Amino acid sequence: MAAAAAAAAVGGSQSPQAELPAPGLALDKAATAAHLKAALSRPDNRAGAEELQALLERVLSAERPLAAAADGEEAAAAGGGGGPGAAEEEALEWCKCLLAGGGGYDEFCAAVRAYDPAALCGLVWTANFVAYRCRTCGISPCMSLCAECFHQGDHTGHDFNMFRSQAGGACDCGDSNVMRESGFCKRHQIKSSSNIPCVPKDLLMMSEFVLPRFIFCLIQYLREGYNEPADVPSEKDLNKVLQLLEPQISFLEDLTKMGGAMRSVLTQVLTNQQNYKDLTSGLGENACAKKSHEKYLIALKSSGLTYPEDKLVYGIQEPSAGTSTLAVQGFAGATGTLGQLDSSDEEDQDGSQGLGKRKRVKLSSNTKDQSIMDVLKHKSFLEELLFWTIKYEFPQKMVTFLLNMLPDQEYKVAFTKTFVQHYAFIMKTLKKSHESDTMSNRIVHISVQLFSNEELARQVTEECQLLDIMVTVLLYMMESCLIKSELQDEENSLHVVVNCGEALLKNNTYWPLVSDFINILSHQSVAKRFLEDHGLLVTWMNFVSFFQGMNLNKRELNEHVEFESQTYYAAFAAELEACAQPMWGLLSHCKVRETQEYTRNVVRYCLEALQDWFDAINFVDEPAPNQVTFHLPLHRYYAMFLSKAVKCQELDLDSVLPDQEMLMKLMIHPLQIQASLAEIHSNMWVRNGLQIKGQAMTYVQSHFCNSMIDPDIYLLQVCASRLDPDYFISSVFERFKVVDLLTMASQHQNTVLDAEHERSMLEGALTFLVILLSLRLHLGMSDDEILRAEMVAQLCMNDRTHSSLLDLIPENPNPKSGIIPGSYSFESVLSAVADFKAPVFEPGGSMQQGMYTPKAEVWDQEFDPVMVILRTVYRRDVQSAMDRYTAFLKQSGKFPGNPWPPYKKRTPLHPSYKGLMRLLHCKTLHIVLFTLLYKILMDHQNLSEHVLCMVLYLIELGLENSAEEESDEEASVCGPERCHDSWFPGSNLVSNMRHFINYVRVRVPETAPEVKRDSPASTSSDSLGSLQSSRRPKVLQRENSGTAQVFSLVAERRKKFQEIINRSSSEANQVVRPKTSNKWSAPGSAPQLTTAILEIKESILSLLIKLHHKLSGKQNSYYPPWLDDIEILIQPEIPKYSHGDGITAVERILLKAALQSRMNKRIIEEICRKVTPPVPPKKVTAAEKKTLDKEERRQKARERQQKLLAEFASRQKSFMETAMDVDSPENDIPMEITAAEPQISEAVYDCVICGQSGPSSEDRPTGLVVLLQASSVLGQCRDNIEPKKLPITEEEQIYPWDTCAAVHDVRLSLLQRYFKDSSCLLAVSIGWEGGVYVQTCGHTLHIDCHKSYMESLRNDQVLQGFSVDKGEFTCPLCRQFANSVLPCYPGSNVENNLWQRPSNKNIQDLIKEVEELQGRPGAFPVSISSETNLSKEMESVMKDIKNTTQKKYRDYSKTPGSPDNDFLFMYSVARTNLELELIHRGGNLCSGGASTAGKRSCLNQLFHVLALHMRLYSIDSEYNPWRKLTQLVEEVNSQLGNEEQQPEVPILYHDVTSLLLIQILMMPQPLRKDHFTCIVKVLFTLLYTQALVALSVKCSEEDRSAWKHTGALKKNTCDAEKSHEVLLSFVISELSKGKLYHEEGTQECAMVSPIAWSPESMEKYLQDFCLPFLRITSLLQHHLFGEDLPSCQEEEEFSVLSSCLGLLPTFYQTEHPFISASCLDWPVPAFDIISQWCFEINGFTERHAEQGKALLIQESRWKLPHLLQLPENYNTIFQYYHRKTCSVCTKVPKDPAVCLVCGTFVCLKGLCCKQQSYCECVLHSQNCGAGTGIFLLINASVIIIIRGHRFCLWGSVYLDAHGEEDRDLRRGKPLYICKERYKVLEQQWISHTFDHINKRWGPHYNGL
Repeated sequence: MAAAAAAAAVGGSQSPQAELPAPGLALDKAATAAHLKAALSRPDNRAGAEELQALLERVLSAERPLAAAADGEEAAAAGGGGGPGAAEEEALEWCKCLLAGGGGYDEFCAAVRAYDPAALCGLVWTANFVAYRCRTCGISPCMSLCAECFHQGDHTGHDFNMFRSQAGGACDCGDSNVMRESGFCKRHQIKSSSNIPCVPKDLLMMSEFVLPRFIFCLIQYLREGYNEPADVPSEKDLNKVLQLLEPQISFLEDLTKMGGAMRSVLTQVLTNQQNYKDLTSGLGENACAKKSHEKYLIALKSSGLTYPEDKLVYGIQEPSAGTSTLAVQGFAGATGTLGQLDSSDEEDQDGSQGLGKRKRVKLSSNTKDQSIMDVLKHKSFLEELLFWTIKYEFPQKMVTFLLNMLPDQEYKVAFTKTFVQHYAFIMKTLKKSHESDTMSNRIVHISVQLFSNEELARQVTEECQLLDIMVTVLLYMMESCLIKSELQDEENSLHVVVNCGEALLKNNTYWPLVSDFINILSHQSVAKRFLEDHGLLVTWMNFVSFFQGMNLNKRELNEHVEFESQTYYAAFAAELEACAQPMWGLLSHCKVRETQEYTRNVVRYCLEALQDWFDAINFVDEPAPNQVTFHLPLHRYYAMFLSKAVKCQELDLDSVLPDQEMLMKLMIHPLQIQASLAEIHSNMWVRNGLQIKGQAMTYVQSHFCNSMIDPDIYLLQVCASRLDPDYFISSVFERFKVVDLLTMASQHQNTVLDAEHERSMLEGALTFLVILLSLRLHLGMSDDEILRAEMVAQLCMNDRTHSSLLDLIPENPNPKSGIIPGSYSFESVLSAVADFKAPVFEPGGSMQQGMYTPKAEVWDQEFDPVMVILRTVYRRDVQSAMDRYTAFLKQSGKFPGNPWPPYKKRTPLHPSYKGLMRLLHCKTLHIVLFTLLYKILMDHQNLSEHVLCMVLYLIELGLENSAEEESDEEASVCGPERCHDSWFPGSNLVSNMRHFINYVRVRVPETAPEVKRDSPASTSSDSLGSLQSSRRPKVLQRENSGTAQVFSLVAERRKKFQEIINRSSSEANQVVRPKTSNKWSAPGSAPQLTTAILEIKESILSLLIKLHHKLSGKQNSYYPPWLDDIEILIQPEIPKYSHGDGITAVERILLKAALQSRMNKRIIEEICRKVTPPVPPKKVTAAEKKTLDKEERRQKARERQQKLLAEFASRQKSFMETAMDVDSPENDIPMEITAAEPQISEAVYDCVICGQSGPSSEDRPTGLVVLLQASSVLGQCRDNIEPKKLPITEEEQIYPWDTCAAVHDVRLSLLQRYFKDSSCLLAVSIGWEGGVYVQTCGHTLHIDCHKSYMESLRNDQVLQGFSVDKGEFTCPLCRQFANSVLPCYPGSNVENNLWQRPSNKNIQDLIKEVEELQGRPGAFPVSISSETNLSKEMESVMKDIKNTTQKKYRDYSKTPGSPDNDFLFMYSVARTNLELELIHRGGNLCSGGASTAGKRSCLNQLFHVLALHMRLYSIDSEYNPWRKLTQLVEEVNSQLGNEEQQPEVPILYHDVTSLLLIQILMMPQPLRKDHFTCIVKVLFTLLYTQALVALSVKCSEEDRSAWKHTGALKKNTCDAEKSHEVLLSFVISELSKGKLYHEEGTQECAMVSPIAWSPESMEKYLQDFCLPFLRITSLLQHHLFGEDLPSCQEEEEFSVLSSCLGLLPTFYQTEHPFISASCLDWPVPAFDIISQWCFEINGFTERHAEQGKALLIQESRWKLPHLLQLPENYNTIFQYYHRKTCSVCTKVPKDPAVCLVCGTFVCLKGLCCKQQSYCECVLHSQNCGAGTGIFLLINASVIIIIRGHRFCLWGSVYLDAHGEEDRDLRRGKPLYICKERYKVLEQQWISHTFDHINKRWGPHYNGL
């Protein structure tokens, strides 16, 4: 045997005898192994070693199998042995034997495992694995635990979540570098190594010899298999090689799982450089080895890598690292931009010009630093293994093997270094890969394990230049997709940016590398290194500048863009991930004073990069028009580091700010973005398509805002605080293009803006100023205050769920952590500002989540409209916040009208930014405010309330932040002198407010009204009287002499800019370049403008007071409050003013102005004293008249609208009441059908389509809109009270034996075994499973109208949620889902009175009549023979009813297609509907009334349809059960005579309720009441007898004989027939004649009830037995005759129902206890008929006593149906089911689901379990629920409903602690059952209302 094996292994390459000693051949593998082990154990083991090597050489020869594999042949041509597979198996077998050294391999494994010091878990998992992350225990944000370790550890009360791994990972349990030890599980709580015994030397000795050869063999395979073709090797080839290697890699993986001892051997093997050198040098004489070495070299070359021997490589000082240590300058050279510098200190002078000179887009490769990018030298197996792993694009198995080794510390370091060494190669492979997504995940799977560990990261940074490598690799990666920037100066721009359309950015291919970089920057020691290294910072800024200005948008002015590019996704993602997240990482280490130096470094290089950027794009002072980029990462780096410097490091802001000119440049682009936002919202960019709106929204969206808009606004705030305020303000209005609007003239021309955009742009400019001046996010707010403000803003817009709040509040992005740092403060702030609203259920069934809503005091004091405006993505959210605020004020009675946004006090400014407030105190702003107030007062066009609101807000801000309290004296003294231009004397708003402006010269178009008039006599010329006279004349005189100036913002701005430029000495010689466009050149350049002088004579104060008059609509409405109550001036904080509209705002401002200065107070009083005389009506100016008319007209229109709306609402309400009541039918208005009064002879129906009313006739029948559905709800009733639980362990199982459906099934098949088939089918009902349930919304329509309606639906192209071809539609009135129309039978609805009159006929006559009527065939008013429309419709609806359910639920007959089958099916439909209605009423009729289902019940119509069809089958009068019930049959014996034919079912085995339905449906309709009562009475006698028989079978032998005796004594009393004792004793004696009681035997003891039967318990048993029948009968009577059901207590239900049915004689006294037997009314002598019935039973029990007994005991007390009980915590379900294997396909399903009705576990969408094109869930829904399935999707926690061919997501019944669903378990928080929701679900299931309540249905095409 061994010879053959050896020959096979060697492949016949040499004769085996030559090497192995002859005895070796005779031995088998184990013996050889043992022999070698012994040889090697000797001290001199050279011979043994050589022998082993020779054996291995042969066994593991890589030559043959892969030659075969490479040729792609499976044939074993190359050397027999059963193909390559066999040879490899053989080799593996040898290895296992050799490792075990002759022993058994399994024992060897166990022995090695015993030495495992398992301190670390290290379990490796792949994508989609479910793991846990606990933030309380984690040190690194990437920490993760496997489920086992998580559940074994104690994490109660921790902040943890479950997550589905995206890229794979490994368990960190036991690793104290990544998590706190308190979180370790029981298995990995640190074991000291002392108690692990030392590994005996000989145990692993063989491994040390065998494994190097084995791994080398593997590497040779990999070399062989890799054919370097011209193009990229196809996936297929690589996969083929990998499949062949599967067993080998799995073998290695198994070795790693043997624990620490084996891992350390493997580590030795993998990292030993000597072994590697010996085996792989390819120098030996072995041709095969040579060839493989050549292939290896080719692979290296083709990868663009060099083998160091080929070229001289500089700088390798440290052999082990295999990469060069870089000097700074070499490194800087790597960027390909600075040229190769000679020494690092030249960098400063050289850098800037070097950058500026860059013209190439493709950076030349000659300056590349080859040591990082191109050199790889492998010195160990590990290094080459990793090389091939990358080459083969990270096969999962290899990755898992490499990661499984990580618990070995020595290996971990070696592997990390190797990984870093291959980093550039990884990047290159990734760029070329087709499957970059999969590959990215695998890369991160590895790198996250290596770089999350700070100690390791620091070590690699120091020893292998990790940072240099990463930055360089990133830079190179991006260099491949650069294009020339078109920003600013298109022709001459030298700037290059990334092209967002390239795959690299579009597919996020850079993600793994950036993610590693962010990961290592989270370690302080590494980040500090980065921040200290100037060269690195220069390179990094260089990298960031590639993104500066990317994705430039140019405004389309003519036609719409053809193609909307979606590159902006890529651009925003790239800036966030590649620039912002590393920035946040760095910032997190600059928190204390000691780190000032780092900030200075970053700021310095950032400014240099910015300066270079401005030079490269050729920027001077004006941005190019109509273009905007949202990407300015350099600006944002600068801004964020400034903010940190001031906030945390106490740096002096001015020390890190550049000169004024640079500040002016810095503010341009962020300001351009703000203006563009306003333009986009004003629809000026519509021709650029929707994507531009998308950009504007993304820019402010919660995940981006703190890296985008917040830094931009902060930077603008910094610039504003340092630049000249007049310059800044005029820049703003110029950027927003509204300068021309700011004129006193009523008309103007705007050269840069269309009139329709002016208003919204002006609003935009003012809103921007308000935000700029009131936002304090970076200007002094603490982190908690910021969090609170953000939260309040979000909550004010809308109530929010906890998770959406977490999502909407910008985090300080600590990348990759899904939480806000310090989430404790999150919870505490949340509870401080919001109330929790628990989830409620609306009757519409729409599931609400738990919501947080702002507390009242938050609305009162903290609602901040500015913050809301800043944070809204959609403009409608601002409106929503205001509406909610208004509602709050109305509700709390604080303000009834429409309030304005409240003014909110701000956090004090940080001293460094005090200069910002100068904006509020500069003349330019005051002139703008004055002009706008004047324009609003004069009703110029294009001004809105919003503008006024913002103007007042700015004035108020100015008053709140006025510099110093000015003294009045000083002001009056130097007033005139200070007045150096004609507008305002000074720059302080407080004093400028009272400054009067008399005349203004304006430029107006010649058509303007101002030109034609003379300067009008001013009404307010002397308004200020004596107070002003002392100092007024001079000024007036100057102004009148024509010096009133035109104020031009633009000219001002130019002047300022010029001054600054001239001031800065270095640039003294530079002249502003002349503008090409003459747009702004001179204020008056447009020829058609002319100058006019306006007389104004107003001050800001007087304008405000007039505005007050205007807003309130009354003259002199303003009266200074302090004149009445002087207190106001002392304590100005008055709640009265905090909420209100414009009037309140004006009052508040005037009060503040008066407080600030006594002068203002006096002037206000002064203005108010000049009481304007009442104005005579004729003097109303045109403008005022216009506004008044407009007001009146609007008022009238408003009233009209209100009226219309009210009318509409009331109509809608009445409609809703009649139509829409789907779920709460209690308060329903009875529909027309039942509303007909008894005396009306014919029912009248309204057609909801044509709107006509009329009776239903035979030619034009009317029908009810109905929904037919198959239902198995009845079948789910069980007989035990304890509800079934969903199984959550292997032991718990649910068996369907005790369900109602199963019991009825067993009963029918038992009957069919022994009795005649046709008779069996009349003895029971079917429809417990798959019964047809009919329900209606109560609306009627003509059947011909319905047909045309269906036709129109068919032609309707709109996608409907239902399929018209299947006859589905929605009710035209109430839109309820329906699929058929049930014809209404002509004639009255409530049976006519004459049928109702009680007749005095005795029961015998009635019985005769009934029999005759039943025998008369087709006695029906509508003769079937004449095919009327009505009968056609009835037939078609019957067809519908049949097709509703599946064939298997209709056909129970043994002879297919027998008429008995249809007969059975039809009366069972009636039974199903009655039983279900009973369940909807709660299982009994105690509540009485025309219950819920009554009003929209269609049972009456249904009965007519069924009766019509039942009459087509006449029962042969021989077999009619009615005879057996009412007559004594004489010829008894003849029946038993013919043995060969199966007998009929004995009458006592019949189901009485079924008999009732058969009897009634066989009668001609409409039925007479007395006939109905007669049938019920007769059937009750049978039912009662059945009860007695069942009772007798249930009790013990002694009880029986006792009863038999007592009853016999009373037999001759007068009412013996009505005494249950007598009857019982008679039944017992009759049945004793047969064998029914005989086989009591031992097995029966179990059935005997231990309780003694008292008369009371017997009575209760009898009543309970009869109740179900009485209930159904009463319901039937209620529907057929329209009688109300009486309500009662549960204990009296029997007596009430029996008297209601006429079973109880009327004279019956209720005093003594009620006895059920008194209801009996025997049609024939009781004892005779009973004895006849018992005789049939005895005949049967002669032969089958057992079955006879089983058939007699019927379980009649079914409990209401319920869904399975679910456990409290979702995790218990999830843990059991998500790994459970499917019983059908034995795989773990990808989407497991479990049926909530029966607990079956199914594969959702699984193709594995598909049968005849039906997937498993759909199939199960048909088998379990006749087409209705309720499934819980395990992986999503959601419930899905399947109804027929449609399905819908119902929602989840599991909510987290905040009352929220967690669909798809994305958040992974613990979920708890919500009982109310589950109740709602169960209710909808039982009431069959899924179709009506759930709105979102879609077809499932059998694919679920």
